[in-house]
Amino acid sequence: MALNFDVQRSQLLATPSLRFILYAVVALMLAVIHVVFLGYISVSSVTPDLLLLFTVWVALVEGQFTGMIAGFLCGLLFDIVSADVLGANALAKTLAGFVAGFFWREGFAMMIIGHYRYLLIVAIAGVIHNLVYYLLYVQPMQINFAMFFLKYGVATTLYSTVAAVFPMLYVNRRKDQ
Repeated sequence: MALNFDVQRSQLLATPSLRFILYAVVALMLAVIHVVFLGYISVSSVTPDLLLLFTVWVALVEGQFTGMIAGFLCGLLFDIVSADVLGANALAKTLAGFVAGFFWREGFAMMIIGHYRYLLIVAIAGVIHNLVYYLLYVQPMQINFAMFFLKYGVATTLYSTVAAVFPMLYVNRRKDQ
């Protein structure tokens, strides 16, 4: 007696509970990939922020409020996995999800993600995220914030924006099929 697990993609995406479970699994996988494997492609200890890309994706697909919740949960997950200051990434990614959610238009998510505007949205959200995160990170250390932000904040934003080209091209290719 075989069970038929042939679930259509549209059925999966139409069911909110299954969609949010899928988002949680993707976020967990991205956090593990970020901590374990991204060190191999780091440039001067700067890596792309995959969870920020995911937060922007969710904000553009689901809306501002869901993007903020996704940002908070992704940030909290990353704080726990990376043994970082608890709550710093959660706050920064919540604000990034809030900012990215301003660009949400119902029914136009894949058109926005498949266009160069997605890169601009990732860059804006990345600057906001890194500004908030490094303000919280640098304050107790008494380091020159401007130099630290230019070295790590801008570099991480640029690297994340370059990494955002891959989901943009994936969506663009899927639109053409």
